[in-house]
Amino acid sequence: MRRRHLISALALASSLLALPTLAAEQQKDTPTVAEILAKSTPAEWRTPDPQNLLFMQLPSGRVVIELAQDFTPLHAANIRTLVRQHYFDGLAITRVQDNFVTQWGDPNEDDHGDKSKIHPQGKANLTVPPEFTRAIDAKLPWTALPDGDVYAPQVGFSEGFPVARDPANGQEWIAHCYGTVGVARDVAPDSGNGSSLYAVIGQARRLDHALAIAGRVLDGMPLLSGLPRGPEPMGFYTDPAQRVGIESVRVAADMPAKDRPSVKVLRTDSATFAALVDAKRNGHSAFYTHPPGKLELCGMNVPVKITGPGH
Repeated sequence: MRRRHLISALALASSLLALPTLAAEQQKDTPTVAEILAKSTPAEWRTPDPQNLLFMQLPSGRVVIELAQDFTPLHAANIRTLVRQHYFDGLAITRVQDNFVTQWGDPNEDDHGDKSKIHPQGKANLTVPPEFTRAIDAKLPWTALPDGDVYAPQVGFSEGFPVARDPANGQEWIAHCYGTVGVARDVAPDSGNGSSLYAVIGQARRLDHALAIAGRVLDGMPLLSGLPRGPEPMGFYTDPAQRVGIESVRVAADMPAKDRPSVKVLRTDSATFAALVDAKRNGHSAFYTHPPGKLELCGMNVPVKITGPGH
């Protein structure tokens, strides 16, 4: 009996000695995003297809957009056609509505309701069938977030895009999160052909199911989100002098290799992305002392690395 008491006492003493170490581990700061990314492997980064990369040159810098070929292929194709016809060259940012969207395209389309700059002999379509949702495809990568969503039964990431799903009807769609690029349209569902685009700069999830998301901005969001609000309702600019001009838009595949920057996007089905999600949900530090334990879809950014010309 004494021996048993002795063993129990030794075990208790060992546990007490371990408590400071355990407490120290619990107080240890969560690794920063930079520290987590520093441990990533080259295989965890993907190179977007240059056919799906657009470079939009503004007076203040360059915006890099990846088209969502697997989610809105008809719109992606029409946008590429418009770009190759130099449709966007010389157009402008026509609208900035704070905490909502920044929109660009032909000012005449907004002022007069036409699409006058689309070349009549070009191959771009004036209308495109709506691609507001698509059938869930098990072949596409899918990384689910565990904390639910107000707007959809399931949310997660696929190919770097924030995606919502409804298993009941078998549909999925890219959500209107910060940086996603949507296709503006009139009332008719097929009236959005990609000649007028917008980037989400605030809260816009209520647009899900109502408009097609054609891509997302990989780099250059401050050039779009930091502009002054337009004075008209919905943020439209009335004075042409207020509009920011678009110098050019190019498909990366059409540019000489020496002029193209190297673009890498973290795979959202990678261990490093999982570590970033965990750090967002459960991270703590001297400043963030109470981890939220949850993460909303639009609260997670997918890291991008761009090097080379222009960067």
